[in-house]
Amino acid sequence: MSVSGNAATGKLSPERALSGPQRDLLQRVISFCECHRQDDSALFIIEGAAGTGKSVVLNAIFNTLQTRARNGSPADPLKGLRNMLIVNHPEMLKLYRNIATTMPNLRKSDYERPTTFINKSAKTGQRADIVLVDEAHLLLTRPDRYNHFSQQNHLEEILRWARIVVVVFDPLQVLKFKSHWSSDLLESFRKDRPSETFHLKTQFRVAASAATCSWIDALGQGKILPRPIDPRFDLRIYDDCAKLYADLRACNAKYGLCRLLSTYDYPYTLNGDDHFITEGDFHLRWDRSLPSEKLPWAERPDTIDEVGSVYTIQGFDLNYAGVILGPSLFYDAEHDRIGVRPERYEDSAAFQGRDGIAAPEEAKKRVILNALNVILTRGIHGLFLYAHDPALRARLLKR
Repeated sequence: MSVSGNAATGKLSPERALSGPQRDLLQRVISFCECHRQDDSALFIIEGAAGTGKSVVLNAIFNTLQTRARNGSPADPLKGLRNMLIVNHPEMLKLYRNIATTMPNLRKSDYERPTTFINKSAKTGQRADIVLVDEAHLLLTRPDRYNHFSQQNHLEEILRWARIVVVVFDPLQVLKFKSHWSSDLLESFRKDRPSETFHLKTQFRVAASAATCSWIDALGQGKILPRPIDPRFDLRIYDDCAKLYADLRACNAKYGLCRLLSTYDYPYTLNGDDHFITEGDFHLRWDRSLPSEKLPWAERPDTIDEVGSVYTIQGFDLNYAGVILGPSLFYDAEHDRIGVRPERYEDSAAFQGRDGIAAPEEAKKRVILNALNVILTRGIHGLFLYAHDPALRARLLKR
């Protein structure tokens, strides 16, 4: 494992070699764009779980589009098109713009947040030709005055202001009521316009056996399977959070890119102060909000001294991930699974805007498990777990 290979800019670079399915997807999307470039509206949906290489192939697609738009021959059907890549995730936006500085046909201005793109388009009245949307499960599905979005749905507006839209989507990464995407809602946007769907299935991030990947995926759904023994992947359960953190720091000193994460179960406010997580002898601050930092949270060396949330780590790889399962998660002995207590979840903003959501209490549990799924699937080579609930801790320690 090379520390020099830890940079996310290299992992997401358009120059990175693609797998067979990723190359097939790239060709499918390019052909779709060539075919529908003069249509009024077309939609291509890329679906895939965490770690299936969605962002890698999306940036490779975008680089191909921009290279042909800017340097293609006069006869090229994609020559001269105005294209954008948008993502509703400030840390991912930083990463994309950092990569753009290393590529001859990409510019920082090619990347934008969805609300900014929509509002600029509405002001100028100018449509884009092709818009790629990463992390489309983070798009808003209702107005959000705090983020200056007054319309009803991000995707609806993006389709209004682009001829062709390509979205990357994972329903298990929806984290807020205001980004609540049902399969029916996404499907409704395919009606009355040309559309295609492509499913990415191969796991590229977690370098583990199929049994270990299944164990992690099941845990993210609240299910507790028999814990596998896997010489390829370092899976550890801890009874002491301070010991977990000490071991994680040792891994970080050796390999780099090891970070501690937690479910959003400990108080945190964006007021400029530090806020801490305490578990026994363990005491460490939450991640600090530093929008002006050039590097994403996961890549800054100082963040080994912080606990990251789902919002700072979503979309990023780690070599080793330490994960604290906080007070919203407990052991449901009757059903031998992880139970969820939404009243202990500290991300109150996640549950704002429940209008139109069927069974909101169940939807809250789904959001919490989605966030758990995201942080469990960050580690490439290892996952260290600690549970706040003693009964859940004991159950996970049991072989």
